[in-house]
Amino acid sequence: MKLGYGIAFASAISVAATMAYAQQDFSKVEIKTTPLGHNVYMMEGQGGNMVVAVGSDGAIQVDGEFAPLHDKIAAAVAKVSGGKPVKYLINTHFHGDHTGGNENFAKDGITVVAHQNLALRLEHGSTNGMSGAKTAPSPKMGVPTKTYTTEGLQLMVDGQSAMVNHPASAHTDTDSYVYFPAADVIVTGDTVSTGERYVTIDYANGGSINGIIATVETYLKLGNDQTKYVPGHGALASKADIQKYHDLLVRVRDAVQTEIKAGKTEDQAVADKPLAAIGKDLHTNQMADDNMVKMVYRSLKGAKANPA
Repeated sequence: MKLGYGIAFASAISVAATMAYAQQDFSKVEIKTTPLGHNVYMMEGQGGNMVVAVGSDGAIQVDGEFAPLHDKIAAAVAKVSGGKPVKYLINTHFHGDHTGGNENFAKDGITVVAHQNLALRLEHGSTNGMSGAKTAPSPKMGVPTKTYTTEGLQLMVDGQSAMVNHPASAHTDTDSYVYFPAADVIVTGDTVSTGERYVTIDYANGGSINGIIATVETYLKLGNDQTKYVPGHGALASKADIQKYHDLLVRVRDAVQTEIKAGKTEDQAVADKPLAAIGKDLHTNQMADDNMVKMVYRSLKGAKANPA
């Protein structure tokens, strides 16, 4: 399968985009299910990609999209699980297109799991570095109740295990990636987004371009030619797709780093259009290119993150 590769559009997961999603007519959204083998499934609706791993006594779910989609997602999960209960819902990061469903799933009795930083950012609210828009604190039941720090976490149902780990600084400082060994599936969250777009570097909430690159290198080491990679957004990916994505990230970083080494200010770097060739390959627009330059520039210059 031929995939477009790239990195998610700069504002795709921003507060503004989340608000735009929230204003959509979710009644028209359908949940698409793709079997990945060994009773593991990729699910796509409106928002971040989801994964469900089904065991003999229950299931493990990764991400839950937006609250209005709860019933459709739950029905799709029940269809592949044979009605077995979901025991755990893992959040890959704190943005609302992945965590908006937390409260409703928690009301179903599902344990919501995430890195401790994610719980703190949902509990306290957050600010978007590019737009300055603020997201209010989540309702109490929307905050994960099972958290981990730097040690990683293993979750199990009978016949399935999920290895959950945290890159210190990648898309955000709240990220988790999940490995399902039975099906050889790696769920990346928004550290990877396939398609004609740029990745969001949420530097105001602990993200960094070098952290994203390092995390993608971890995925390459962890996987092989048979591994199936589920990105935060976009089509199912292979190791070859992830390698192309990595190489593109390096090109983006190095292009902006050259501007910094030349002593250019952020505005001067934007005006130089260092991502013009890359943007042409990705079919992005000038605003997307400019926003990416700004995010990479600020990340490389060590923009200070807001406290969790």
